[in-house]
Amino acid sequence: MTLNRVLLACLLLGLAGWWFSARPGRGDALPAAVHAGGSGCPLPPSITRRGPPLQSDVPGGLAPFPMAGSRLVPLAGFSLDGRVLSRKDYRSGREAEWSPTDLALGWDGMARDEVLDRLDIRQSGRWYHYRWRDDPPLPPREIASSSANMHMIPASTEVARTLAGIRAGQQVRIDGWLVEVQADDGWRWRSSTSRTDTGGGACEVVYVCGLSAM
Repeated sequence: MTLNRVLLACLLLGLAGWWFSARPGRGDALPAAVHAGGSGCPLPPSITRRGPPLQSDVPGGLAPFPMAGSRLVPLAGFSLDGRVLSRKDYRSGREAEWSPTDLALGWDGMARDEVLDRLDIRQSGRWYHYRWRDDPPLPPREIASSSANMHMIPASTEVARTLAGIRAGQQVRIDGWLVEVQADDGWRWRSSTSRTDTGGGACEVVYVCGLSAM
C-alpha cells in the first residue's frame, strides 16, 4: 500500500470514529444541560425522574443574584422535567426587562398526548389559558396542579440562546430558583411557591441556571 493510501485510510477511519462517537445514544433521556454556573448561578437539588417539580429550601448563605438595576432574591430551589405546552415571547411591559419568555409547562397527566389533544391551550398577557369541549380530559383541579405558566429569567447568554430555541411539544429540563425581582426603584415581582394556586400571582418566576430540551 502506498503512503498516500495509508494516509487516506487513516483519515477515513478517524472520521468514522468521530461520527459514531458524536451520535446521541438511543437511551439518552436528555442532552447535557446548558449550565450558567460560571455566572454565579448554582444549581439546586435536581429532580431525578419525571413528575411534579422538585422545590427545595434555599441554603443558608446564598446571596441574592445581582442583575442590572435589580437583585433576584431566591425563595426556593426549583427543578422540573416537564413538557412544553406553549411558549410566548414578550417585548413590552416591565416584566420583559427580566423575562423575555413564558413557558406553559405540564407534568404527570398534563404531559400526555391523549389529554393535551382535548385541550385548547394559549398564552397572553403573561397568563396561561386552557379550555375543553364537553367533559374535561382530567379533573379541573388536576389540570391546574399539573401545569403552570412560568416566567423564565435566563441566567446567562447560553441559557438565553437555548431558551430561544424551545418549542411547544418538547420535553425540557429546568434547574434554577424561584425568585422575587427587587428593582432598584422599588418595583417588585414575586414568584409563586405553590403548584396548586390559581389566578393572580400563581405563576412561577424562575431564574434559570440550567436548561436542556429534546
